[in-house]
Amino acid sequence: MSQDPDELARLAALRSYQVLDRPRPVVLDDLTKLAAGMFDTPISAVSLVDRDRQWFAGQVGLAEAETPLAVSFCRHVVPARAPLIVPDATRDSRFAAYPNVTGEPGIRFYAGAPVIDEEGHVLGAMCVVDTEAREISDRQVDNLVTFARQAAGHLSAVRGRLRVADLGDELARAAQREDELVATITHELRTPVAIIQGYLEILGDQDGLEQYRRLIDPIHRNGRRLVEMVDHILAGTRPPEAPIPAPVETVDLNTVVAAALSSCRSLITLRGDPVDVASYGPVLVRADLARLAHAVEQLLRNALAFTPADRPITVRVESAPRPAIEVRDGGTGIPEDELPLVFDRFHRGRHAREQAVPGVGLGLTIARNIVQAHRGELTVRNTADGVSARIRLPGAR
Repeated sequence: MSQDPDELARLAALRSYQVLDRPRPVVLDDLTKLAAGMFDTPISAVSLVDRDRQWFAGQVGLAEAETPLAVSFCRHVVPARAPLIVPDATRDSRFAAYPNVTGEPGIRFYAGAPVIDEEGHVLGAMCVVDTEAREISDRQVDNLVTFARQAAGHLSAVRGRLRVADLGDELARAAQREDELVATITHELRTPVAIIQGYLEILGDQDGLEQYRRLIDPIHRNGRRLVEMVDHILAGTRPPEAPIPAPVETVDLNTVVAAALSSCRSLITLRGDPVDVASYGPVLVRADLARLAHAVEQLLRNALAFTPADRPITVRVESAPRPAIEVRDGGTGIPEDELPLVFDRFHRGRHAREQAVPGVGLGLTIARNIVQAHRGELTVRNTADGVSARIRLPGAR
């Protein structure tokens, strides 16, 4: 990439974010995990395009922290300043000879949207990658652009906290310390488990090892449960002096619901009966997409855990009188004496214990904390035929 004045200014802006060669911000890992789930791809990344490399500031499904620019799809997004969709890399002359196409991991599909900061610099791309050729809809491209805006907002927030911390603000230092602690835990625990899972997937695909699948699959499944449990406990036990970062970008609540549903896809499949979604056009709010989707996911998981397959679960997106998401189920309900306790940390109600529902009693605590960080409110109440959990939020300004 030529080093013209605009490119030099872009590289200077990129380095001002102070994320290169440092532990990945957890919020960006969360964002890529959500994108991979929503687009049903094994790989997703926030790729920052440096002078001669791309650095993954957030990623899922990749073993490397960086790759050379010579094999980067994302570098083509930077000068174009527009989404790049590659349905089949083997049929695209720009990429067909790339070693990551002809060899491992065997990239076929790529979709990337530019990560553009407040000054207009393209820092890199938010991308999703698959090893199978495929097409995506215009709506999905719009969703990817939303993810890219979220990534830019998170990078701006990280830089802002670093700058304020340098000036000596105790709250910013506390938030930065928590970010670094969680990043360290992520690196020391989640990353090794993810690598182990990657090798297990390779073993599972090898001819002649079918007889060992009954051993490999439980290891893979329990490794995933371990990572999810660590994430869950960290999210539910945040210290009060390190609050959840404020909302960063405008997002449609329908996108939030779609992301939450994708995170619960396996549970919905097991249930057999789909979740009914009711919506009335775009409903825009200022939100952290990954965290708000995680809050809705907790409500959905509760509904799926306590609702028989023959009873309905409905998710409704509303715009008036305030933007809202309601998850309503036809389940067993909550005993009236337990309603005041549902947001307490580690509270597990009588039905959860009697039915041996998995969990540690942090789901509603996490959901409430996320909603309050968005200056909203979460209410849970019994209805005539089940439970209603409603998130109310301020509108976008």
